[in-house]
Amino acid sequence: MRTGRFERSLAVLTAGGAIVTTVEIFFEHDRASFGNNWMWAPVILGPVGAVAGIAGFASHRAAKTFLPLASATIVANGLQGLWLHGRGIKQKPGGWKNFRYNMEMGPPLMAPLLVTLVGGMGLLAAVLRREK
Repeated sequence: MRTGRFERSLAVLTAGGAIVTTVEIFFEHDRASFGNNWMWAPVILGPVGAVAGIAGFASHRAAKTFLPLASATIVANGLQGLWLHGRGIKQKPGGWKNFRYNMEMGPPLMAPLLVTLVGGMGLLAAVLRREK
């Protein structure tokens, strides 16, 4: 961290995390037939995060402008997903009273936090100093 290389490394990790997460989200949301149009948001934002991470690795300017903007949008979408998944569990038969069953059979409540984590890595990369 003292040399400033961590910013570039974290930007690349953000890109890689965005790609892997997007693939997983696509398959899970496809399994649910994209029943809610908001299911497309993380699938669309994932490649944007990947491009922003690669751009942040290659360019100091992109690391301080494009990467934090894309990452903040991804964090917001992850928090929105947490709310939507919670609402989906509530709408299942028995709702929160049937917690264990609905957590296993309903939308995965903690999965959107993975998206939030990827966005958070991008935000952290944006605030770190870059090597000279």
